[in-house]
Amino acid sequence: MAVQTSLPFEEVAERAKVSSPLRALPAREGHWDELRDESGQLRDTWRAFFDLLGDEGIAGLDQAVESVAQQVRDNDISYNVYADGGEPRPWALDLLPFMIDETEWSVLERAVKQRAKLLNAIVKDVYGPQTLLHEGFLPPALVFGHPGYLRSVKGFTPPGGQYLQLVAVDLAREPSGAWVIMAHRTEAPSGLGYALENRLIVAGVFADPFRSMRVQRLAPFYSRMVASLVEGGRAMMSGDEGSPHIALLTPGPYSETFFEHAFLARYLGVTLVEGKDLTVRDDKLYLKTFAGLERVHVLLRRLDDAFCDPVELRADSSIGVPGLLQVMRAGNVMVSNVPGSGFVESPALHGFLPAIAHSLLDEPLELASVPTWWCGEKAARESALKTLEEAFVIPTWPGVDLNGRRPRGFGDGLQPLAAWKKRIEAMPDAFTIQELFPGSHAPRYEESTIVGRSAVLRVYAIADMEGGWSVMPGGFTRLGAERQPSVSMQYGSSSVDTWVLSSHPSSNFSLLPTPMTPDDLVRKHRTVSSRAAENLFWAGRYGERAENNVRLVRAILSSLESNDAEGMLDTMVDLAWLSGLLPAGTPLKGHTAATLERLLVANLGEGSAASSVGQNLASQARASGEIRGRLSTDHWRTILASRNDFRDAITALHPVRAIERYDRVLLTRTLETLAAQLLAISGAQGDRMTRDEAWRLVFAGRHIERVATMSTYLRTAAKHRQLSTPGGFDLLLQLFDSTLTYRSLYPGRFEVPPLIDLLVVEPTNPRGLYGVYKRLCTKLVEISQAAGRGTHSDFIAATRLAASLRDLETLCATDEAGMHAELIAACDELESHASAAAHEISARYFSHAKTQSLQVSS
Repeated sequence: MAVQTSLPFEEVAERAKVSSPLRALPAREGHWDELRDESGQLRDTWRAFFDLLGDEGIAGLDQAVESVAQQVRDNDISYNVYADGGEPRPWALDLLPFMIDETEWSVLERAVKQRAKLLNAIVKDVYGPQTLLHEGFLPPALVFGHPGYLRSVKGFTPPGGQYLQLVAVDLAREPSGAWVIMAHRTEAPSGLGYALENRLIVAGVFADPFRSMRVQRLAPFYSRMVASLVEGGRAMMSGDEGSPHIALLTPGPYSETFFEHAFLARYLGVTLVEGKDLTVRDDKLYLKTFAGLERVHVLLRRLDDAFCDPVELRADSSIGVPGLLQVMRAGNVMVSNVPGSGFVESPALHGFLPAIAHSLLDEPLELASVPTWWCGEKAARESALKTLEEAFVIPTWPGVDLNGRRPRGFGDGLQPLAAWKKRIEAMPDAFTIQELFPGSHAPRYEESTIVGRSAVLRVYAIADMEGGWSVMPGGFTRLGAERQPSVSMQYGSSSVDTWVLSSHPSSNFSLLPTPMTPDDLVRKHRTVSSRAAENLFWAGRYGERAENNVRLVRAILSSLESNDAEGMLDTMVDLAWLSGLLPAGTPLKGHTAATLERLLVANLGEGSAASSVGQNLASQARASGEIRGRLSTDHWRTILASRNDFRDAITALHPVRAIERYDRVLLTRTLETLAAQLLAISGAQGDRMTRDEAWRLVFAGRHIERVATMSTYLRTAAKHRQLSTPGGFDLLLQLFDSTLTYRSLYPGRFEVPPLIDLLVVEPTNPRGLYGVYKRLCTKLVEISQAAGRGTHSDFIAATRLAASLRDLETLCATDEAGMHAELIAACDELESHASAAAHEISARYFSHAKTQSLQVSS
């Protein structure tokens, strides 16, 4: 390899007339350079790009990198890496796009359409007449030995013979510049959501070049995708069922690519579901919803084949749908892609495709595959071992451990074949050999320098029900990490937006159904799955908890500086402990103001053993992430900002882990900022969400939490006889956010009856205990009505209590010991009924194992 030297970026500097120290490193010898031609000059596409950027744009590339990173953070774009224990990493998105001109794209488009058509034909044949196996075009070991071949699917024919609706093809350039196909993805091709998110960010950063270079848009492809699924769904329907219900099946939040599952479902307008959200009844697939069972006609699968159905496939799968294959065979659901196509992803298949293409399509391959030899074929094995000194030794089937080595992907695992000869000859079927492939180097911007990184382009094709294929104009391009020849997001690769240029204006063509007329419209409500209902409910509860805890922390910290602190210590410790701000087992006696302060500050973050502010913020973000499609962009970003900003601030608060040395000014400012953010979140929930059953669940959760918290505050203060002390009086007003209201109504008065009246009885106080409880009862009735069922016994009991609440005189009365016993009893009753309502909501609407079999709606 040639030694890389830094070269002045003369072409760009001259044309853009910039003084920026922008420079570019040449591609390594033996690799195609996407940026410059053989003479070292910028290729036409890049020359045009930098011309359009101009002096100011090139000088602002560092700021553009920061803008991309900030948008990734703001949008919480993540990638879960198993090597990190399932912890999400921020999505790796580079600044500069990968560009393809329209002449070159026409070649790729034809080749990808052909591959998609060929792969569908292979799957159709293998699960049908098996002509390829009988006539020797395809070795039986590559099919029957592959875990992706599912015997349960043999003999099944989907509508139109389309086993594959979505196919992805990985491509790379060889040193001559010719494109070569590296891999096929048919099981559950990933990257569609990330490709779209990449486009939204990068096109915004480079708006002028994007428009001027007439980059082909992605939206029409996604429209075709939805139209194809709708068309397939109609074939599953009987009678007048309205529109087909499409769901996207995800393994769940711990999946590597869960972010894109959620993003794609939201963008396509389909329901995001996990296996536990679905159930089979009478050979039909149903979604467990808030209101009962709802028929699902199309399942867009992002789950590996073997995990789809624990009844017929992997019995240990907890993420699949029992009975799914039977529903599929009964013709009552279209699963996209049909389970069982994984065997065509085997790299060993490449060597057999030229002959198969002539047999099935009667045409040669438009693009060659990377040179590949399956060792199960003696002649191919001997040829590879004789002619190649080094090559990639890769498993023929997924999950094969090559003597402790698990090759990571394209460009990884280059091995001297002599060392592998004995192992290959001992188990030849399990090994496949691929020739060293020096992929092209695409430009990547790094701190005023453009470097080259190995590039792999993934292109997607979608089928219609007549067997025609459409290709997304662009795709999902990944760049290898430095000193890491593997191109894999798991091992440090990054992604870039992919621009397909055109000489024609961008088209707004869409294959979605024609616009609806007023006569077509009916009042419809969005489906709320049981899991979505649960997350909505808990998003409200966690938001309210965080808000109350922040108010309590601020009130305690300010009270600790007052003259009444010593007399209030036991009360404040109890409040902190009952609210979860102190870990279980914390002694409730013997604290000083200093020790309480240290304990509170030490347990604010997510790593606390207590149910901390940080944990509530993280839980709110997780629950809200599951229902992102119901949140406005500003609402969602505020939720993320509250978690991220607080997390960063707590890390900076006491970097040396010495709590007594924490920055008090920073903590005060942090809590003030967080309080404002939580107020914005609450406002968005009240003002930005559609007022349907989903909205009612959010506020039922909030009201339940508020009743419990306000009851706890009052009961604790009353038990400690703090209602009539100046410190306790002021603390309660702060906790009920009612200080200004009290002072305006009763200036200069310090009396218990008006305090109880304002905090409990007064209907206009948004945190008045009776008012919150009555609003909760209203929500409970509305929830029952929305679910189409009668009001439940616990809800009825709660409503009856609301009609017989203690009056002010009773609440103000004290017993012989001077205790406000009736007030304490009222708090106990209200909290008990709120807790019972929470359990009833969870039992009836978040789990439908028993109740829903009788509640079927189409």
